[in-house]
Amino acid sequence: MARVDVAETGSGGAQDRRPESRIRSVVDRWRGDRGVWRRGVLLAVCAVLAALVMIFHAQIPNRIGNLGSLTETFLPWFGLAVPLIALAALWRRSATALVAVLLPAVVWVNLFAGLITDKSGEGGDLTVVTHNVNADNPDAAGTARQVAGEGADVLALEELSPGMVPVYEKALAGTYPHHSVQGTVGLWSKYPIDRASPVDIRLGWTRAMRATVAAPSGDVAVYVAHLPSVRVKLNAGFTASQRDRSADALGEAISREPLERVVLLGDLNGTMNDRALKAVTSQMRSTQGAAGDGMGFSWPASFPMARIDQIMVRGVEPTASWSLPKTTSDHLPLAARVRF
Repeated sequence: MARVDVAETGSGGAQDRRPESRIRSVVDRWRGDRGVWRRGVLLAVCAVLAALVMIFHAQIPNRIGNLGSLTETFLPWFGLAVPLIALAALWRRSATALVAVLLPAVVWVNLFAGLITDKSGEGGDLTVVTHNVNADNPDAAGTARQVAGEGADVLALEELSPGMVPVYEKALAGTYPHHSVQGTVGLWSKYPIDRASPVDIRLGWTRAMRATVAAPSGDVAVYVAHLPSVRVKLNAGFTASQRDRSADALGEAISREPLERVVLLGDLNGTMNDRALKAVTSQMRSTQGAAGDGMGFSWPASFPMARIDQIMVRGVEPTASWSLPKTTSDHLPLAARVRF
């Protein structure tokens, strides 16, 4: 019995030391490899380039195919370069690349680590939801019932086709006694709506509106907007000039708003990083950035890669912001709570 005990103890000790021994052997092998600092120069250059793009994205010019805006739309995804380069560096046994990959890692953490944490709090005076329902939605009534079931006080819908407006009105009537539809955008509310009117965003047809919602804690100006779509074309780059002009017009309208409390709901076809939306983002706060749970990507719904749908506020305090479950639209609905 004594021999068995001793043998088992010795075997367990060898097993306990095995991972440490493996790591030590890898380190020793790398130390003895004279090419460990010479290999992987190209990987190191890629790491430095990824870091430079994230650091100086604002200096990338928009004159050529709106390249700057395109980069800023998908800027968080540049962080994927870190694990990819790190794995390639390990495979190539390149100490140079492993050291270089620390640079984009630190930059990404500095820019985006705060967004992946849950900053949501408790309470709030008003819950709002925005959803681009997709003009070709195969189940408009189901989408309406689903978003109505989230319990929002105020609901904004974008991309309403004229023929489907009655469907949404009927499906939402039981939850929201007050509503206004202006062109292809609409606002539904549990509280009275006053002074609803279109907002001219220089398109020639109505894709934005403004209304006063008489919430229990006080009046709030609610804007609903659907800025023009953008496209990525091989021969033209990121075609967003019409979107950019509409963003400037929307920003001008919001800057003239007399009410102190303002909420913007809608599909802006751009992220908070996109400089082209500066006329709007410079005067409003993103609820996701201030009190969000995660990145809050909203499009495409099948595999969200960017937050082009936005909830922004001025004169109220965000307490929580989150993405809602997928509907039959190609966008995810977004929700937020704010305190007056």
